[in-house]
Amino acid sequence: MKRDVWVPTIIEPTSASTWSAGGTYSVTWDTSSKPSEVTNPIGKVYLRQGDATQSDPIASGFELSDGEVKVTIPDDTAAGEYMVVLFGDSGNWSEEFAINAA
Repeated sequence: MKRDVWVPTIIEPTSASTWSAGGTYSVTWDTSSKPSEVTNPIGKVYLRQGDATQSDPIASGFELSDGEVKVTIPDDTAAGEYMVVLFGDSGNWSEEFAINAA
């Protein structure tokens, strides 16, 4: 059985998004180009700031085909510009967006 690598485009958050530490938000991605067989259909979402991706995911164990997962930003997240990284088959980054301190 042939399996394909799938790199879905992240829809939300965008560069216009502002989240707050301690808040819960939706990360969404485009599922319209999903191949029939995905190499790794189970996803994880990480926060990334600059060149550093945090070691602990803010969401894991969800189906990439869902197109959405709720994430909670840790209370101790410092204010700054971040991206979310969606992992399954490969890593795909969101646009950079702001997180405000709690």
